[in-house]
Amino acid sequence: MKTSTEIASAATLIGEEKAVEYIAKAGFDAWDFSMFEMARYNKNRDGITESDHPLFKSDYLAFARRLKNIGENCGITCNQSHAPFPTCGEPMRPYLFRAIECTAEAGGEYCIIHPGNNLSPEENAEMFFDLLPFAKDCGVKIATENMWNWNGERDEASPAACSDEKSFNAHLDAVGDPYLVACLDIGHAEMRGLNTSAEKMILSLGKRLKALHLHDNDRHHDSHALPFTMDIDFKKVTNALKKIGYDGYFTLEADTYLSAFTPETAFSGIQNMARAAKKLADMFETADQ
Repeated sequence: MKTSTEIASAATLIGEEKAVEYIAKAGFDAWDFSMFEMARYNKNRDGITESDHPLFKSDYLAFARRLKNIGENCGITCNQSHAPFPTCGEPMRPYLFRAIECTAEAGGEYCIIHPGNNLSPEENAEMFFDLLPFAKDCGVKIATENMWNWNGERDEASPAACSDEKSFNAHLDAVGDPYLVACLDIGHAEMRGLNTSAEKMILSLGKRLKALHLHDNDRHHDSHALPFTMDIDFKKVTNALKKIGYDGYFTLEADTYLSAFTPETAFSGIQNMARAAKKLADMFETADQ
């Protein structure tokens, strides 16, 4: 089983180019193209904040190509990407198309695009129906993700779009297109208050599950910690993935973990992430079917 990790957390320390290089050097098989800096939504003025980031500029495809070339020169590929969010609202829509375009340019197969947290399957379907023809032209599948809200009074997560197996399958059914698939965020599925688990969601999604966001938490908060450092039972996770015949990448999204490092120590942190990803992949290979 091949492994991957997002580049956003490393990029804040060392930039995207060096992040791809370090991810390859650490032993990952691929990189996840995080595009959060492409568009930062300003809720107060319902618009996008101006940025100097290359993904915001007109030559965004050249930047995607540069990262792809760095990866290929280091022996790894882009397996998936993550579009900017929140996705709702007209100001963000052009950047979702741009994210799909950059995914194709980088060589990724899936572009993760969040549903609107508080929208119904039918309401979220409108966005996906708008994006899918372009995604198909680009040869990129859209993977939507299980979300969560927060109930401050109860101090726990509360339901949102795709937050349990019923809602996730309803979102996929509302579109009914093989180019819309599931990315399961393992940490989100394990948060208290959502009345589900990663194991339940994996078994319910089955062959619709094509991508993962792997990280650990205390089964209460969205910690995005390094796997095996908190409370998620990853044996149950890997056993469930084996049962459904999952054949995608094991992609880490342990961005909080890497935030404790500096530019000088970043590579050490990425190496630790690669070891955790390899342990997960090995557990999958030896898991019970």
